[in-house]
Amino acid sequence: MQSAARRQMEIDSGCQPSELAGKRLIFSPGWRNPFLLRVKRGMDIVVSAIALVVLSPLFLVLAGAVKWTSPGPIFYRWKVVGKQGRPFLGFKFRSMYEDADGRKAQLESRNEMRGPVFKMKDDPRVTKIGTWMRRYSLDELPQLYSVLKGDMSLVGPRPPLISEYARFSDFQKQKLAVKPGITCLWQINGRNQVSDFDEWVKLDLKYIREWSLGLDAKILGKTVAAVLAGTGK
Repeated sequence: MQSAARRQMEIDSGCQPSELAGKRLIFSPGWRNPFLLRVKRGMDIVVSAIALVVLSPLFLVLAGAVKWTSPGPIFYRWKVVGKQGRPFLGFKFRSMYEDADGRKAQLESRNEMRGPVFKMKDDPRVTKIGTWMRRYSLDELPQLYSVLKGDMSLVGPRPPLISEYARFSDFQKQKLAVKPGITCLWQINGRNQVSDFDEWVKLDLKYIREWSLGLDAKILGKTVAAVLAGTGK
């Protein structure tokens, strides 16, 4: 069933797994080290599994808050693109009103990010509880399931929506040369100040070029600090 759903997503989006453009992309030597890659995957499994168990009471509280404060499902079905252009279905706690996707076209003129992705401060589609969840990145917590399943890593370039990926340039597609993650360099380097998607991509390519287990640990540590400080939007 899952593979059939993935094939349908590929058909719907026009995304076919293929060799990524930009052959001059430089990879850290660590990406060629099977042991380091196994350690990275092992960390993903252990941390995500423990977090899902430990945070399960919080999941119940957030699920109740989402359900009671606005009509619609608890989870947003997040149709995104992963490593080498392969689409997958992830989940977030729903932070917007149920008709948010339908209203997006009306707000395109207010997009504050140059490029194929949509970012907007004070987005009227975001619910009150959604604003609070986003401030502390709590809406992202269900992505731990995608990490445990193997579609994502704890650290890596953020996955784009299928609709966004369809408009990527060859340069921008290079960010998907590795498995996407919950957090990345963009999120700890002024994500709310970056207004050009190509600058975001450059940070992702820097991650790919300089990756190490130590860099992952540094990004995770800064992410925790940013979450506790409530710097998300």
